[in-house]
Amino acid sequence: MQNQKLHPVMLAGTGSDVGKSVLAAALCRIFLQDGYHPAPFKAQNMALNSYATPQGLEIGRAQAVQAEAAGVPCHTDMNPLLLKPCSDQTSQVVLNGKPIGNRDAWDYFRGKGFETLRTEVCAAYDRLASRYNPIVLEGAGSISEINLRDKDLVNLPMARHAGADVFLVADIDRGGVFASAYGSVVLQTPEDRKRIKGIIINKFRGDLRLFESGIRQMESLCGIPVLGVIPYYKDIHIEEEDSLELVQKQRAAVQGKVNIAVVLLRHLSNFTDFNMLERDERVNLYYTNNTDDLLKADIILLPGTKSTLDDLYELRRNGVAQAILRAHREGTMVMGICGGYQMMGREICDPEGVEGSLTRLPGLGLLPMQTVMQKEKVTRQVRFTFTGATGAGQGYEIHNGTTLPVEGETYTPFTRLEDGTPEGSMSGSRCVGTYIHGILDNPSVIDWLVAPYAGKKAVSSPDYAAYKEEQYNKLADHVRSHLNMPLIYQILTAHD
Repeated sequence: MQNQKLHPVMLAGTGSDVGKSVLAAALCRIFLQDGYHPAPFKAQNMALNSYATPQGLEIGRAQAVQAEAAGVPCHTDMNPLLLKPCSDQTSQVVLNGKPIGNRDAWDYFRGKGFETLRTEVCAAYDRLASRYNPIVLEGAGSISEINLRDKDLVNLPMARHAGADVFLVADIDRGGVFASAYGSVVLQTPEDRKRIKGIIINKFRGDLRLFESGIRQMESLCGIPVLGVIPYYKDIHIEEEDSLELVQKQRAAVQGKVNIAVVLLRHLSNFTDFNMLERDERVNLYYTNNTDDLLKADIILLPGTKSTLDDLYELRRNGVAQAILRAHREGTMVMGICGGYQMMGREICDPEGVEGSLTRLPGLGLLPMQTVMQKEKVTRQVRFTFTGATGAGQGYEIHNGTTLPVEGETYTPFTRLEDGTPEGSMSGSRCVGTYIHGILDNPSVIDWLVAPYAGKKAVSSPDYAAYKEEQYNKLADHVRSHLNMPLIYQILTAHD
């Protein structure tokens, strides 16, 4: 274990989706490999894809992934403030792992409680920094949004509080890399400009030798070193937090595979539930809300959603609900997770308006269950057993609402938690629902799911934990080979 104290480092972006989250995971793994005890931190995150900590609290999925890369348990101090969008202008605010209400953008940024949020995120950072070395901070969006500088919790103001060295991440794949990097530097205050110690150019395609003069020009323009140019990769798979990644995913059925369709909901959340399934060589997994494509699937998965009632209403309006029911009648298996499970029941009621103005909708009627939304959110990690497998599986729950059997109906639970509590519901062998996110990270569940459709091809799903470890190491090797790590360590150990 390295005893040398490193400065905290912040990866700040010239814009959104430049690859900061994955590079932060890479640095966490590199520091771990080099004998340090790192941890990730993002003061404020906006994402629908969240995760439950061992304490049963909620954080952004990216920080859970970065914690895995760092080899440490995730904690709310790594992401004290999480915004979960409910609409274009409104988000649920999760503070230190617990929801504190919905806010529109104006109230959030200009409301009276904003400085209290700043105090909370700084306190979370201080607690984390007392336990780990170094802290790898992730910024958000662009660091040059000067109109929001006084309300910025996550970029340069957070770097000042932490005393962090800032590495600017620029995405060359988008074009305009010189203007975005130069503009991001010169638009900072003189104090903040001094904190930016280097530039990392991400997602490079082509021959790196052709960009050598570009590196020199960028260093001359910005007055700081280029720490590395990271080539674009396709053979390393790290869980992404942003549903924008879904644009890149397969969108149609194919022959010779078990075709599994994930219903593409407007408020889809926790799409990482299907990452391991997507890697299974027996499976072709695709995302769609096209009714014809749904009818071609062997299995239809109804995923989690931030707005169950709103998405259910939309499924009825666009004909997808009817297509799911028709497919099921014709032999397709339907599985729902979290909000998808709630949709599969007889009805969903929201008497307190937890999700919005819709107070009741009939469900798809595939399971003999009914759901009542509640203000108190369930967030916890769980272990479970289920019929069709030996040994225990694991996952996590993040949901509003309680789902119970309709009075007088026969009820068959899908799983049992380790304390014996029944969980989920199944009807026959082709209809199942569960609240457990990550249930499809368990090979036994995937094998059970695809076995009726996979023929005699006996291929077991891989060990997902071992697979992820392999990917973190591949990522670290790739990034390390293209970063000037000696210079980075020199920067992180320099005396102020």
